[in-house]
Amino acid sequence: MQHNHPLLVKTRHYLDHGLVAVEIIALIATGIATTVAIAAEIWIMINRGSVTLADLLLMFLYLEVLAMIGQYLRTGQIQVRFPLYIAMVALARYLIIEVKEIEEWRILAISGSILLLTLAVLVVRYGHRKYPYDELRSEVDSDSGNKTDFARESAHDSVDRK
Repeated sequence: MQHNHPLLVKTRHYLDHGLVAVEIIALIATGIATTVAIAAEIWIMINRGSVTLADLLLMFLYLEVLAMIGQYLRTGQIQVRFPLYIAMVALARYLIIEVKEIEEWRILAISGSILLLTLAVLVVRYGHRKYPYDELRSEVDSDSGNKTDFARESAHDSVDRK
């Protein structure tokens, strides 16, 4: 059977649009759930009358999830670094909350995991700076870190999902 048969082309077209619709619905649902979780956490902090470092780190986790969703909806791209940042903050939060109950070797293992995730972020950033995609090569700024907008930064560090 030919790969460009009209029935296959039409089927691929509908499947592609269907998958995009499912992705958008799932992202919106995730955004709503994250927003509800933020509101619930704020309510807990208000009722308790104090804010802990663990609370702040949890809020940063929620904000990273919302930022990842927002970027995907704006650009159609998933930034590779966002899940790495989320994992680092989650591990740091776990260490802070459970430090008294965690065995020493687990503390070292979790700290090592955070270090590995940090190195992964550096490798990803270096790779996108040193070896940018061809269509983005003309847009790469110098290593000074100057960025003209968020979309340009995300374009250098993302996987295109459109």
